Amino acid sequence: MMKRRTILGSTLAAPMLLASGRHTFAQGSGPIRVATAGPMTGQYATFGTQMRAGAEQAVTDLNAAGGVLGRQLALEIGDDACDPRQAVSVANQLSSRRVALVAGHFCSGSSIPASKVYAEEGVLQISPASTNPAFTDSGDWNTFRVCGRDDQQGLVAGRYIAQNMRDRRIAILHDNTAYGRGLAEETKKSLNAAGVTEALYSAYTPGERDYSAIVSRLQQANIGVVYVGGYHTESGLILRQAKEVGMNLTLIGGDALVTNEFWQITGAAGEGTLMTFSSDPRKRPTAAQVVQRFQARSIDPEGYVLYTYAALQIWAAAATRANGTDPRRIAALLKSGGPWASVLGDINFDQKGDVTVPDYVFYVWRNGTYAEM
Repeated sequence: MMKRRTILGSTLAAPMLLASGRHTFAQGSGPIRVATAGPMTGQYATFGTQMRAGAEQAVTDLNAAGGVLGRQLALEIGDDACDPRQAVSVANQLSSRRVALVAGHFCSGSSIPASKVYAEEGVLQISPASTNPAFTDSGDWNTFRVCGRDDQQGLVAGRYIAQNMRDRRIAILHDNTAYGRGLAEETKKSLNAAGVTEALYSAYTPGERDYSAIVSRLQQANIGVVYVGGYHTESGLILRQAKEVGMNLTLIGGDALVTNEFWQITGAAGEGTLMTFSSDPRKRPTAAQVVQRFQARSIDPEGYVLYTYAALQIWAAAATRANGTDPRRIAALLKSGGPWASVLGDINFDQKGDVTVPDYVFYVWRNGTYAEM
């Protein structure tokens, strides 16, 4: 049975006006509740930590500047552990808390079912990290993301592999999640369109510690390049265990490898690993002052820290321009009123809620850290 996780609230309180969870957003004098939701616990909790750090700093900075519409913000934290059923439970709880925005979720498999709850309950959702196309392709009025999509990321990955590694035997693996399988399928599509056929295409079970069976298959097929559609924990274990049996293997992954925890799993076996992610947000001029504030708190704003910050920052700008927090009005404005200034730079949204100019690039892991190639 699924456990319902407790939603950790702010010390600021606001009354729950409608027990049903369906609500309107009239002007008021109390705090405006906003939320971030993602894997605060579980094997992908490193990304929840990133999201929480970004949301907390954004709320602190916005409140220090006078809040939004003259009101302070109160932050709610939802823990879905990247579990779809738990995400629905979190979405219902956050809706009942009358949040004006959810900057989340992280895993596409959580964002997609949660978005249906938010759409019905009148809550705007801006994901910092969910890349599966179905999140915005479903046509709901309330879904936005400040990251790119799997079909964009997979296109870049597949072309790169075809151009630079076509003389090596290639495997594509995925973890059967909405994110992992979607990214693997898009990469395969791009690779095949470039005239290269993979030697092995297979799924693995996430959450295990021993991947010797899949490593054995890679070894028997004489694989030199493995593309993994999945998260850093399993990717790191597969790579480390492959290197332990003597395989000369290059691992390539997506944006779920953008955490220093990947190297903690692989150690030196991670040297030379490649991954796709947007150009480093920490190095953008628009983020310089915010990055300094993170560093003053001994926080490295890697991965999706600044993406979560940007989701709240853009919502605040749209609410200010709309002179209210009505989610449908803000959603319409986000799609037509850009560009929206953010730590990520200026962002425009299309009519689906996707950013109009994604910028996926390749990174390489060297000596325990990652940098753009």
